[in-house]
Amino acid sequence: MNKDLLLGHLRSIPDFPVKGVLFRDITTLYQDPVCLQEMATAIASIYLDKGITKVVGIESRGFILGAVLADRLGAGFVPIRKPGKLPWDTYSATYMKEYGPDSVEIHKDALEPGEVVLIHDDLLATGGTTAAAVELVKKFSPERIYANFVIELSGEFPEARKAIPSDVEISTLLKL
Repeated sequence: MNKDLLLGHLRSIPDFPVKGVLFRDITTLYQDPVCLQEMATAIASIYLDKGITKVVGIESRGFILGAVLADRLGAGFVPIRKPGKLPWDTYSATYMKEYGPDSVEIHKDALEPGEVVLIHDDLLATGGTTAAAVELVKKFSPERIYANFVIELSGEFPEARKAIPSDVEISTLLKL
């Protein structure tokens, strides 16, 4: 994987969405077809032999590569969304972000017991969103859960991985 290519296309925006937060914008990586292919190929290669049956994408940037990964892995795709965005009965989990509390939801019929699930999001910061996603996925008694991120902010949030249960195998493409 060409990390220099990806890092060269990454945009950082100071004080977004609130003062003091340095937002890592990966939309510039999605815009470039070479970067998009590079990310999709690199992530899919990690999970080709893991038996993934569902990819769970976290709203909203986790939907973009999450759906691509589901296709490449021959798996289904399940969205985890903000409250009130899913049209059917849901489970909900609340967590803390860098700048306050938030919640996510999943349809109650999204997964079957025994599935092998890959949770995907663009960024690992505090680990709170992913921990909430894992909490939701565990309601379905999966066989195994993996988590993947394009970027891990290990320099800014060195304790983020500790927020995610230790039985979830984590991989990232880029550590900042």
